Amino acid sequence: MNEKLLNNLACPVTNAKLAWDKENNRLISREAQVAYPIENGIPVLLPEKGVHIDFDASSIK
Repeated sequence: MNEKLLNNLACPVTNAKLAWDKENNRLISREAQVAYPIENGIPVLLPEKGVHIDFDASSIK
């Protein structure tokens, strides 16, 4: 994930910053506890595509 691109993306639900989960190739909204997929290198930031996750916020950098 391009860092410059990541810095310009926000959660479509909360407008919060996103974190890249490199291991699972997805973007995480800590605030909403939602993971958004990255398909063919393109973040899919549609609320209906987000998957609710429970996680320890400190585990995602």
